[in-house]
This record gives sequence, structure tokens and C-alpha cells, in this order.
Amino acid sequence: MKINYLAFLLAFTACNTNTTDGKPEPTPTKSQDTVQYQTPQLSLEQANNLAELPLACVNQEYPNKLSQTLGDAGDLKEPSVLHPAFYGCFDWHSAVHGHWSMVYLLKNFPELAKAETLKSYLKQHLTKENIQAEVAYFNGEHNKSYERTYGWAWFLKLAEELHTWDDPLARELEQNMQPLTDLLVERYEEFLPKLNYPVRVGEHPNTAFGMSFAYEYAQTVTDTTFQKLLADRARDFYSKDTDCPISWEPGGTDFLSPCLEELNMMRLVLPKDEFLEWAGAFLPQLSNTDYELAVGEVSDRTDGKLVHLDGVNFSRAWNLYALANQYPEYAHLKAQADKHLSYSLPNVVGDDYEGGHWLGSFALYALKTAQQ
Repeated sequence: MKINYLAFLLAFTACNTNTTDGKPEPTPTKSQDTVQYQTPQLSLEQANNLAELPLACVNQEYPNKLSQTLGDAGDLKEPSVLHPAFYGCFDWHSAVHGHWSMVYLLKNFPELAKAETLKSYLKQHLTKENIQAEVAYFNGEHNKSYERTYGWAWFLKLAEELHTWDDPLARELEQNMQPLTDLLVERYEEFLPKLNYPVRVGEHPNTAFGMSFAYEYAQTVTDTTFQKLLADRARDFYSKDTDCPISWEPGGTDFLSPCLEELNMMRLVLPKDEFLEWAGAFLPQLSNTDYELAVGEVSDRTDGKLVHLDGVNFSRAWNLYALANQYPEYAHLKAQADKHLSYSLPNVVGDDYEGGHWLGSFALYALKTAQQ
């Protein structure tokens, strides 16, 4: 997985850098206590580098974390047999968003150096037969809650990306995936009415994250029934929330911000005046133009849990960019998003497999949101 880390770092760093113990630091401007960041831009060169991450793992079957409930000895099978579409990248959901990365890069950079390899991988994995096998797994007696809702959300994000890609291959793959897409929408529609309380954590089960990606999918494909369910449930869960304790974040292994994920979900579903009033009560400090949100600091990128904090920096960045881009009242938060993205971005390529198998997708999604 090791590729040209130095070239990647130089290409992505938007401001001049000094180094301390080999780590890049932004050059201070005005004073030693004031650092100015610029929004990193995704170029073809950088896209080629980031494409190496899914290319390196989508066919890598081991190590593998199946998160499997065994009904009997017959359930003990190779990952590629259980999940012929999504067996690489260490776990199912990481394989899914690795495929999202490939689609996003092909859609936006058709001149990628390894475009044909990416397309061949997509065609190899996302066949009708492979998706039917995935559907069969989800319909297994012990798998009704499998990947709920993090993996579900990323699968719908992949379906959304294919839907918005004007290419014959995208139409073929979207059609192949449709049975699992429909099944996961049904799973959301079964689960959300039974969920009495949202899950407010900084890892996979976070309800607001799972709902936000699903909402964007529903909005894109004009599934108004699904969209309404998600919006209604968001209001049920979050409309009365105030004073979110963002100063408690991040937790030691978070890759999502509970406060910002909730804020983002309400940004999606509330009209402007209602959202601004709600956000003012939920996170009043964000309206302060001098507000500072410290980045999540990673102590050991070879530790699969501790490297989650690079993920929290990327997910915070995409939520802050989305808010700042939509509402001028929060435009100053773009600087905080830039800071978070700039801290973790240079570490993605050349990283240990513990982070490399999934962080590329998070970096890409943050870069995508920054440019919207």
C-alpha cells in the first residue's frame, strides 16, 4: 500500500510547511499563535494517489473482521464466499465505501491513470449474482441487524453516487445493486419506527450519521416516502435538543462527532429559519466568529482504534463545510473545517493498513464537501 507519500503531501498541503520530527506543520501568519489554512483542492494527481487505496484493498481478503453471528457450523465460510461483492478492505462497510471511492473518482476524474482497472474491479464485484448473494446473507436468520445502520448508509451513498454518474457502466451497476438497495431501504423503514431513542455515539451505530446519508440518497432518487420518514424521525429524535456538549468530544476512539452529525441531519431536514433557531440553541458557540474546535490528535496510526481520530477530523470537516457552504451565518466555520482536513489529510496515503483500508473514503468525502 505504500505509495509516494512525499509527493502526495506536497501536492495536498495548501500552505507552506515546516517540519518537526518529520511531521508537517502549517506556517504561521501574522503571529506564532495564528495559523492560516487554505481549503485543500482535489487535483488529478491527488486523485490518482487516493485511487491507490481502494485498489490496494478491495481484493484483499485478509485480515478480515466479519462481525458474524454463527447459526451453525455451515456459516463458517471464507469472506469472499459470504460476501462476494464486499469481502475486501478488512470489513464489509469499508469494502462498500471503498467501492464508493472508486465510483466517485471515476465520475469526477475519468482520465485517471488506472481508470480501466477501477472499472474492471467494479464490474467484477458488483455483478447481479454477487449482489444476490449479499441479499441472501442479509436475509439470513441471524443477520437482520447486520451493518445497521453504518454499512446500510454507505451502501446507499454508493447507490446515490452511481445514480448521479452519467455513464453506461453506472446504469449497469446501479441495476445490479438494486435488489440490495431496495432491501436496505426496507430495513430502514422497518427499524426507524421502532427506535425509541437515537444512538448518540462517535462510532458506527450513530443514528444521525446513518440517517443523513440515507436522506441524501432518498432526496437524490426522489423517494419521497423514505425521505419523509427520515425527516419525521429526525424531528422526533432531535428537535428538543439543546446545548450539545461538544467540549466532551472527541472520545478516545471516535470517528464521528455526535454533536455535528446531529447538527448535519437537522440541517438537511429543517427549513432555514427553523434550522437557524434550532442550531442557535443546540450549539450556540458555533455562531461565535472566534470559535475554535481543536482537532482530534492521533498518537498511534498503527492502532486500528486510535487512528479513528483521523476519521473524526474528516467527518467534522465535511459537516462544517456543509454548514458553512449553505448558511453565510456560519461561513467562518470553514476555517475550522480546513484545519481538521489539513491535520489528517497528509497521513492518509502511506498510512498503516489499520487506517488505509477506510480513511481514503473519509478524506475524499471531506474534499468533495469542501468543493460544493
